[in-house]
Amino acid sequence: MAQKGNISIHAQNIMPVIKKWLYSDKDIFLRELISNGCDAISKHKVLSMKGEQEKREAYRVDVQINEENGTLTITDNGVGMTAEEIEKYICQVAFSGAEEFLKQYKPEEGESSGIIGHFGLGFYSAFMVSKKVEIDTLSCIPGAEAVHWTSEDGMEYEIEPSDRLEVGTSIVLHLNDTDKEFLNLWTLRETLEKYCAFMPTEIYASEVKKPETDADGKEKEPAAPILINDTHPLWMKKPNECTEEEYKEFYKTVFRDFDEPLFWIHLNAEFPFNLKGILYFPKLKNEFSSGEGVIKLFNNQVFVADNIKEVIPEFLMLLKGVIDCPDLPLNVSRSFLQNDGQVKKISDYITRKVADRLVSEFNTKKADYQNYWKDIHPFVKYGCIRDEKFFERVKSAIIYKTTAGEYLTHKEYKDKNSDSDETVMYYTSDEKRQAQMIEMFTSQDKDVVVMDTLIDNNFMSFLEYAAKDDRIQFRRVDAGLDGLTENAETDKAQEEKLQNTFRTVMDDKDLEVKLVTLKSEEMPAMITVEEQSRRFSEMSRAWGGGMQMPEKRTLTLNKKHPLVTYLLNSDGENEKTALVCEQLMDLAEMARQPLVAERMVNFLKRSTKILSLAVEE
Repeated sequence: MAQKGNISIHAQNIMPVIKKWLYSDKDIFLRELISNGCDAISKHKVLSMKGEQEKREAYRVDVQINEENGTLTITDNGVGMTAEEIEKYICQVAFSGAEEFLKQYKPEEGESSGIIGHFGLGFYSAFMVSKKVEIDTLSCIPGAEAVHWTSEDGMEYEIEPSDRLEVGTSIVLHLNDTDKEFLNLWTLRETLEKYCAFMPTEIYASEVKKPETDADGKEKEPAAPILINDTHPLWMKKPNECTEEEYKEFYKTVFRDFDEPLFWIHLNAEFPFNLKGILYFPKLKNEFSSGEGVIKLFNNQVFVADNIKEVIPEFLMLLKGVIDCPDLPLNVSRSFLQNDGQVKKISDYITRKVADRLVSEFNTKKADYQNYWKDIHPFVKYGCIRDEKFFERVKSAIIYKTTAGEYLTHKEYKDKNSDSDETVMYYTSDEKRQAQMIEMFTSQDKDVVVMDTLIDNNFMSFLEYAAKDDRIQFRRVDAGLDGLTENAETDKAQEEKLQNTFRTVMDDKDLEVKLVTLKSEEMPAMITVEEQSRRFSEMSRAWGGGMQMPEKRTLTLNKKHPLVTYLLNSDGENEKTALVCEQLMDLAEMARQPLVAERMVNFLKRSTKILSLAVEE
């Protein structure tokens, strides 16, 4: 005779909450139900190890779809349940069978129980996609009777005897009309691979189909069930058990990235928390791909989510990898983390291991490290800006590429280029456009480093502030003339004359003109822009800032150059003087940045006119 009753709950109207709000994605019901099946198998393994049950040759969870009947069935050969256990663990929402079992069979210190579920709500995720749910189960307890449980709304149920003969549990979901996509084998397989690709028990997917016959009228063998998961993923092995090829193949398979990773870090911690994982440094396709990383978070080999920021610091999101931590304080839906001091410790541990690996790579594989610096430097620089401890750990491994193709640390640059306590590091943001000014420095045996990515402005400002003990100052090649001039006194009268001439010709009363004697005779003029004002202006433009700070610009003229000599001897009022002034101003500007719009048109017309005058002479 069937027994009827109402589900006992600890919160009023909890079923609508479970069905609509508890889980962020509807397809999570598969993760929850299969996790429960794996738990039942883990319990049976524990009992068999203690001699209370006979050990099975094979444990498995089967997921089978029947499109004709509109059902999806999940079957495990775990411990099964008695009627009393169904009353206790199914009919009382939020009472966890896994939690109860762990109390009774507490694992030894340092040993994992392998039990996934802790909340007792996972089963009810079935009602997100089902109009009716059945449980058919037989407990492994000697003499137990099989039980059949049915509910159409998760609130009312029926329990009656079953004719089941095999120990274990089958959960039959009669899917809603709106959720029939899960009856498609490929959709099912894709969802299973998303959540269950590395669960510790073998999971198989199959479908029930009407018998088919071949050309001879013989009945075809049904398709074999598809194995979904790898029960022994690479991250669960010890690092010394893994080969380089295995690491690369795992990366390509999991992340569907056919570019080989630059290098990787195998995490394997047992104290003060249990954490395993592999983090890969991918090869960036461009500077803007730094947000494309995926770090998959697992709990006992059960997928939880991608890129959970509480565990993975923001600047590590460039990486790709997996992290498996049974100690994570997941919330009731297993999708988010509860606020917990342990989470911060785990995050700090991951950051520390990444920093230590970078330093190790720099110290032991310097040539390789230099080769992939162009790929990892945005991540390293961003990490330094975001995390002071990370910066302190990796600062010895920060390198700078020079225009000569050499890689130097800050100390190496200082030893080569500076005799004082303070280091002025000259840099270029555009090697091609600033080539003439770069040559002025390199001809004086001064190294120029390349700082040409979006993050470099912020990073240089950060270093000037954070690395106070190193006394670093960055100066772009067009920001000043340090070390490029001869120690000759400036004739203030000549300088004033040139300034007045240029101000008149250029119709710019605020133009600052400086007359110097450069060591090089090749460059007649250059525009220098005060470093800090230029940085602020560029950052403001890059980030769309409303406030535009004017750049402090100076036209510097080289007294050694014949064109400047001509201007000094000119009366400043003839057409040729005006042409030379305008052309020198534009050439100096072009050495910094492109001329635009009308100014470029005028430059081209003027250049043609100057050539015509030269031919006429």
